[in-house]
Amino acid sequence: VQLQASGGGLVQAGGSLRLSCAASGSIFAINAMGWYRQAPGKQRELVAHITSGGSTDYSDSVKDRFTISRDNAKNAVYLQMNSLKPEDTAVYYCAVDYVDYSGYSYRGYSGGQGTLVTVSS
Repeated sequence: VQLQASGGGLVQAGGSLRLSCAASGSIFAINAMGWYRQAPGKQRELVAHITSGGSTDYSDSVKDRFTISRDNAKNAVYLQMNSLKPEDTAVYYCAVDYVDYSGYSYRGYSGGQGTLVTVSS
């Protein structure tokens, strides 16, 4: 299973970016999806999470600025990031809870490269 994240880049503080992530491979069903980020010298942080039913949850640091959404037909998850701050600078990774065709369940799978977001002050 591959998770291809894209949409990162360099943006000024106050700007916006939209990240996308598509999952491909031996996937029977995807349950929850989420976005993590890791800044230099810091631990990976879960910033947004969306269930199969569309319920969302956000870390306090991004609440009211970021919006997570998904397209089940495309096995894709998105992260709309508004009012970006320099402290949002990080590599962003997507992760999924999925079931493969053998019936095995995987939680928090994040195989694949992230996408770098850099916010200048």
